[in-house]
Amino acid sequence: MAEQKSKLFLLGTKVKTWLRTYLTNQQFLILLSALVGFLSGLVAVVIKNLTYLIQSVLGGGYISNYHNAYYFIFPLLGLLLVYSFVKFILKRPIGQGISTTLFAISKRKGFIKSFQNYASIITAPITLGFGGSAGLEAPTVVSSAALSTNFSKYLKLNQASRTLLIGCAAAGAMSSIFQAPIAAIIFAIEIFSLDLTLISMIPLLVASVSSILTSYFFFGSDIILHTQLSESFTMSDVPFYIALGLFTALTSIVFTKVYITTFKRFNNIKNKINRILIGGLILGIIIFFIPQIYGEGYTTINELLAGNHDLVTKNEFFMDFDIIWLVILFLFVLIVFKMIATSVTIAAGGIGGIFAPVLFIGSMIGHCYALVVNALQITKSDISVGNFTLVGMAGLMAGVMHAPLTAIFLIAEITSGYSLFIPLMITAAISYIITSRFQPHSVYTMELAERGDLVTHNKDQAVLTFMDIEQVIETNFTILDYEMNLGEIVNEGVVKSRRNIFPVVDKDNIFKGIILLDDIRTIMFDRSLYDEVKVSGLMQRAPDVIDLKTCKMKDIMQKFQDTEAWNLPVVRDEKYVGFISKSKLLTAYRQKLIEVTV
Repeated sequence: MAEQKSKLFLLGTKVKTWLRTYLTNQQFLILLSALVGFLSGLVAVVIKNLTYLIQSVLGGGYISNYHNAYYFIFPLLGLLLVYSFVKFILKRPIGQGISTTLFAISKRKGFIKSFQNYASIITAPITLGFGGSAGLEAPTVVSSAALSTNFSKYLKLNQASRTLLIGCAAAGAMSSIFQAPIAAIIFAIEIFSLDLTLISMIPLLVASVSSILTSYFFFGSDIILHTQLSESFTMSDVPFYIALGLFTALTSIVFTKVYITTFKRFNNIKNKINRILIGGLILGIIIFFIPQIYGEGYTTINELLAGNHDLVTKNEFFMDFDIIWLVILFLFVLIVFKMIATSVTIAAGGIGGIFAPVLFIGSMIGHCYALVVNALQITKSDISVGNFTLVGMAGLMAGVMHAPLTAIFLIAEITSGYSLFIPLMITAAISYIITSRFQPHSVYTMELAERGDLVTHNKDQAVLTFMDIEQVIETNFTILDYEMNLGEIVNEGVVKSRRNIFPVVDKDNIFKGIILLDDIRTIMFDRSLYDEVKVSGLMQRAPDVIDLKTCKMKDIMQKFQDTEAWNLPVVRDEKYVGFISKSKLLTAYRQKLIEVTV
């Protein structure tokens, strides 16, 4: 076995050397992006099939078409299985897909831990197959991104190339799932803040195409959302699309608050088993009475798009919904409980994403809205319920995920046409503008933003996030004790130091202040003052202090700007560590800017 591994390693080294020798860096990245796209397609296929396999074993068919009391306990069993896998096999937390990937870009220089290659592939199907209400898109993205970083690590690619391949993995995953290659590229750019340049665009395109070809190979032309536009857009509908943008914005804000609040409540439950029991019980009750909430919900969305109210609202616990206002009421109930179920699924320890639930809720919003308008007979002729169902999905995506372009192009691509482009733009833009006013960050980025670890579209902020504070700290300063006199300052400090600034500490290394060479220049040669003048009398406060425990690189830059200082002291737990100079900081910034620019 060891000999075989050695031969494989040597073969891999030879292949890598050959590729590096005969291909340019751009050609090499394009080749890797094609491979990453292919692997992303395979990951999507495996996750989807595993989920469907579990669902078919547990019952099969469209969940809302039948009812089984066992579905009450399935969500709890799924959460327990995920917990057991994480605790006893992985022995480390998995994290949530997109946020985990963004954190890897921000703080781990584009490296994702190797166990992520398979962790989500196993746990996400269990979560959703047993009734968890979430999506498979985020787990597919993080697993694909983890595989891409393995190639990056093995091939010793720089940070810019690693980040680009993560974007390729994300584009490949989304392209394979929805068979929407353009929307997949835009998703990678919007969510991961990649620079849109020709150099980065071509690998993203290749990865997206490679992945969708993989999807076609396994699934043929079958797509996850089945719809064809039967009614065209008319200018008279513009006011209604504007109003829909307002409703989707409001729903986006509510969904985000429910999601974040649920997480905080569950995090306050210290015992993870109790979290699972509470979460599993809530999910079981919801799914028992409203089986349409089960899993991703794409079947329900497709029924809505086809106008099949009877299948979507079918429920053996409630009356038949023949009256249109009862249909609207039940769809509204689905919206509310889908928000709760998705939040509880992930907060209780399940592995999944919010992409599919957002599409589910968005379709319900658009559908309800169109039914209300038609029921009130506001217009002479009914508005298109199918069109508003589609545009509602785009509006909620733009609001919750702060990805308006992805929302527009995804819906445009899955409908095989661009006749809805104008209403998609109107609703998505309004939803995004309003939501971002009240919630500056998406669900994916909110936690990272609060910690100051977010990579944004702002290149300066991105570069600052990538920079390592420890690498710009200088320690070649002569330290002065708080009890020293002038003679000791001259003999122990000035004579031995090449710097014109001296940190002052006490016996416990607690930082007290600084002494500048200019502060003692006029008296340093007066020996009569050597014993009389003390450090405490010469010391001054530093313009500001950099605390390693609380300061991010952005804060440090702001401190230099506010104080106009050239050197600022660095402390940890109030103890002196060193200094950061403006010149070294700017030099490191320029180097990092070159490194991360693709």
